[in-house]
Order: sequence, then C-alpha cells, then structure tokens
Amino acid sequence: MVTAAVYIIILVWVATVALPVAIFLLESVAAIALPKRTFPPPSRNTRDRIGILIPAHDEEQMLPETIAKIQPQLRCGDRLLVVADNCSDRTAAVAKDLGADVVERTNAINKGKGFALDWGIRQFANDPPKIVVVVDADCKLGDFAIDHLAALCSATNRPAQACYSMVAPPDSGPGTRIREFAWRVKNWIRPLGLSSAGLPCQLMGTGMAFPWEIIASAKLATGALVEDLELGLELAADGHPPIFCPAATVTSEFPATREGSRSQQLRWEQGHLGVIAAQIPWFFADSVRRGDKSLLVLALDAAVPPLSLLWMAVLLCLGVGVGSWRMGMGSTALLISVGNLVGFTCAATASWIMAGRDLLRFETVLMLGVSALRKLPLYYRILIKRASYTWIRTDRRKL
Repeated sequence: MVTAAVYIIILVWVATVALPVAIFLLESVAAIALPKRTFPPPSRNTRDRIGILIPAHDEEQMLPETIAKIQPQLRCGDRLLVVADNCSDRTAAVAKDLGADVVERTNAINKGKGFALDWGIRQFANDPPKIVVVVDADCKLGDFAIDHLAALCSATNRPAQACYSMVAPPDSGPGTRIREFAWRVKNWIRPLGLSSAGLPCQLMGTGMAFPWEIIASAKLATGALVEDLELGLELAADGHPPIFCPAATVTSEFPATREGSRSQQLRWEQGHLGVIAAQIPWFFADSVRRGDKSLLVLALDAAVPPLSLLWMAVLLCLGVGVGSWRMGMGSTALLISVGNLVGFTCAATASWIMAGRDLLRFETVLMLGVSALRKLPLYYRILIKRASYTWIRTDRRKL
C-alpha cells in the first residue's frame, strides 16, 4: 500500500513536469513551423498621439542614451514623461536637461515600479494620449518601434508588446551567453510561436503599449516583483489580452558585475515562481470556468518556469523514473520522464536553430545543465530562505 502511494506521488510529479515541457515544445515548434502573423504597417503621415512613460529609479547614467533613442520617434503632440521615483541621484535633473517632462515621487513605504507607473498614468489624466508606451530607463527602443506599437494598438485596441532583448556585455563568459539564449527563448521564440498561432503573449515590462482606456483603469500600484507578468494576466482576465509586435524592438544589457547579475536573477525568478505558486492556479480555474481561451493560454504559458529550473526538474524526473522502475514500481513514470527529456531537448534544439546559432555552438547549449546546477544556491534562497526585494536599480558598472 505504501509503495503504491509513493508511486502515485511520483506519477503526479512527472506528469506535472510534462505540462510545461509540452508547452515549451509546442511554442518552439510553432515559432519555426507556422507562417508568421502579419500586422498593419505604421502610417508615414499620421498616428494617434502617444505618451511615453519612463519609470526611473537612480538612472542618471542610463537615461541619456534611452531618451536619445526615443526623441527622434516623437511627433507633434506626443509627450515624454519621466517618473523619478525615490531617487538619490540626479535622475530628475538629467531628464529635464534632455527635454523630458519630469515628475518626482518619494514614498518610503510604497516602493516599486508599479507605484511609479501608477503615478505616471495619473499625470497623463488631465490631457490623456490615445496610447501610452512604457519604456524602462535602461532600455533602447529600436527604429520606428513607437510607430509599430501605435499602429498595432490602434488596429486591435489591445495592449501590444515589443520584442524585448537583453544582450551580453562584451567579453562575457559562456554563462552570460547562455542567459542571453534563454532570454531569447522566453521573450522572442515562445511569444513568436504564440503569435504565429494567433494567440496572445505575456507583457515583458518594457516596450509595452496600451490604449489609454485600458491602462487608465488597470491596477498598477503594486509592489510586485514581476508586475508586468501579473498585469498581462489581469488585462487578459478583463478581456484585453496583449498581442506580440515583433517588428518593434527594445534592447537592454545584462549587468556587467556578478552581484548585479545575481540580484537581477533573484528578483525575476523569485517573482515568477511566486506568481506560479499563488496566482496561476486561480487564473487557470477562472479561464476554464469562463471558457476564455486567451486567459487559459497565458496562464499555461506563465506556468513554464525558468529554463534552468525546468531542466533540473526534467533530470530529477528521469532519475526518479529510473529508480522507481528499478524498484519494480512500474515503467509508466520512466516512460513519461523519458518523454520529458526528449521534449525538452527537441524544444531547446528548435530554439537554438532559430535564435541561438549566432550566439552559441550547439554543444554549449548542453551547458544548460551546468548553468542549472550553478543556480542551486539561487533557488535555495528563493524557496527556502524566501528572500525579499523591492525595486532597486540593476548594477551595470563595468568590471
């Protein structure tokens, strides 16, 4: 009886891991195999009036380059607004010198990017633009990104998400290049697969465009570590699922210092895993109850953990499956575990073919396993020590 109960637990575990592996595989194959979705081209003459919102916390060094990429894309009537949130440097003064409108916010209790976004939206309320585009202070918009996002927002009356890339600093080691590959998978390959299938995508925190009526009523003032992920799910639940706009690009750079990289990963992955544990079951149940395909797709997509953690789970399943089979419990768990391994390998290979050949040799992709093991202390801090972080500036000092 005890053996049977243990085997049932093992089967539930390996089947649970099979779900995100299957989602990863389907999205990766769709990105390669399905025809790419076409979008309305931006107008060369007229477009809706835009409000650019930049939430900034101690970003005096990065702001000049960010604003320099935005200003050539502005048209008559557009507004560029920087929210200098709880800053201890010259962020506000630098933004003013560069010609942006600036509002300063100081609140020792309500800290976080979500509060800064909410504050910025309030500043737009007296003379609202048709569309609000959110750009992080350390990101650079690609050429015509604003026009592409505005055209898609206007045509669909839905939030639009640019393709958000993070690149490794010069002379980075294999570990950072693997992170860049994983980022391409998460923010390019998987949303492209969803888009090719006519499905919505997650919001990514920067390069996000919203029709005014949608963002003005959204719940923004939260201290969530992954406010973008939560916002996209909540908007989908309200009937406004975001749409991917690969023609618009926004780029940032991974931290150059080890401490900056560690802190950034800890915030992102802690926030993502927290959403998976606390909110995805609710969104999933709500989507099934209402028969909402868009919300169901985004809930399932958000349930895919970071690749390194998923890879560790796949290997653990394989070990448990082999062990249970050798102990005479049956072969079902082993077969599912082998399927997980094959599915993950095929998905990673398909992603590398499309988005990794210029970055990594194929054998380097196998270092995902080594990268995963190196992150064990990170997951210990998240799952056991439950580290907590508020909005802090990512350390991008050069080594």
